Amino acid sequence: MNQHHQSHRTIEIDTRLVMTGALLTAAGAVVACAGMAIGAFAVFTAGRQMIRDMDVPPAQQAAMKWQQAKDASRAGMQAWQSASDAQNGSRAR
Repeated sequence: MNQHHQSHRTIEIDTRLVMTGALLTAAGAVVACAGMAIGAFAVFTAGRQMIRDMDVPPAQQAAMKWQQAKDASRAGMQAWQSASDAQNGSRAR
């Protein structure tokens, strides 16, 4: 009689190495987060300084551009109406 024996292999994991790897990964994440926080702070500080150094504040610049856009739109509409009136006037003759 042939008997087939299946051997049950078990994996032995060194838990100390796994714990060390997890600890190093966590430490790396903390260092990376600290680096990102310092970088974000530097960019934020530079942006605030740039805004402070501007001759015209961003809110005032936006208001001026909005007014320019409204004026340009109004001028375009008036030009279109004038051209339309001129065209209609020449057709009526």
